[in-house]
Amino acid sequence: MTTLTPLKALITRVRTETWNIKTYYVKLPDEAKLPKPGQFNMLYIHGVGEVPISISDLDEESRIAAHTVRFVGSVTKTFELLKEGDIIGFRGPYGIGWPMDAMINKNIVLIAGGIGLPPLRPVIREVARNRSAYGKLIILYGARTPEDLLFTYEYSDYESIPDTEFYVTVDKPSEGWKNNVGFVTNLIKYVDVNPSESYAFVCGPEIMMKFATQELLKRGFKTNKIYLSLERRMKCGVGLCGHCQMGPYFVCKHGPVFPLWFISKYFWVDQI
Repeated sequence: MTTLTPLKALITRVRTETWNIKTYYVKLPDEAKLPKPGQFNMLYIHGVGEVPISISDLDEESRIAAHTVRFVGSVTKTFELLKEGDIIGFRGPYGIGWPMDAMINKNIVLIAGGIGLPPLRPVIREVARNRSAYGKLIILYGARTPEDLLFTYEYSDYESIPDTEFYVTVDKPSEGWKNNVGFVTNLIKYVDVNPSESYAFVCGPEIMMKFATQELLKRGFKTNKIYLSLERRMKCGVGLCGHCQMGPYFVCKHGPVFPLWFISKYFWVDQI
């Protein structure tokens, strides 16, 4: 059941990811549906406010969902004070996620920039759990510096998934960095799959998604094979308030995941 009234949810664990990002593991209320990859929840701090946060992981058996939060606004900065055992308000899940049902026997290319990796992380988990159901998996991830990279403790897990390639890059390397340097779009040169048998999921800053999309189109990916996860100022989560309206659509209700063909009329119209 999805309700506009926040339910109580327990924070079971807090993990520091970077200097300004933490992951909060939340015990989902019994009334809440289990989210799908790409969906989001509305998390509420009493007396402060509510924010939409994508699902970055899910343990279905324990009903614990991970939400990775960057401290950038008045509400998210307050999250930094939360700890294990605290109670927060919860609504969700909301939105349309990644089209995993359409991915059966298809190759999947994931392109993530910065905080764009968390919404794609459940896709990696899904492929790893049901490896025979999908084709080749290619993960391209970039951040500004090595210190800004997320989930570094599980990169070896990504690389150990059969028939999977994982590439990581940073804009500005620090001393000792021995990997790729440059924008994540530079990694698209490593994508070696048949576009007609592949899908691309892109999530990150809009400028990154713009150039990643252009590169994918050059490599033969069609607009119905490229999916984007968009961010807008979502407030209600159900398309009532209008804050996230884009053309006749609402990011919270009709997205946040959109196929490029569907959203291109309203998103980078002059670039695509």
